[in-house]
Amino acid sequence: MKVEQISVFLENKAGRLAEVAKILGENGINIRALSLADTTDFGILRLIVDDRAKAKEVLKQAGFTVGITEVIAVEVDDQPGGLAKVLTTLADNGLNVEYMYAFVEKSRDKAVLIFKFENLDKAIDVLTKAGITILPGEKVYNL
Repeated sequence: MKVEQISVFLENKAGRLAEVAKILGENGINIRALSLADTTDFGILRLIVDDRAKAKEVLKQAGFTVGITEVIAVEVDDQPGGLAKVLTTLADNGLNVEYMYAFVEKSRDKAVLIFKFENLDKAIDVLTKAGITILPGEKVYNL
């Protein structure tokens, strides 16, 4: 039920994000979701891609610092209150969200929320018991 996310450390300068996208595209790697957080000097690009091992390899070969982090993908109805239901469940169980990002599936009325927690197994247990759908990695990689 865990999803592998690629994290890429980028210098905060023009063209670095484009370079990552170009490398992935030239190597046939499809980006399913992404998030970019920045500071003055650098940024962290978080990616869900269809081929994590290949993405990590080609980006490292290009000189990027790359890591793989486990996250959780939660599916909710794409309607007002969908996110609030998940966040309330987490808060009621004392789970802190380290970071999150979301995307909407193209052909369905669902949103996918990507979460990072300190304790992924506890989060999976709490969300599952609350009847919230957690997507397996293979489904997310192929959305």
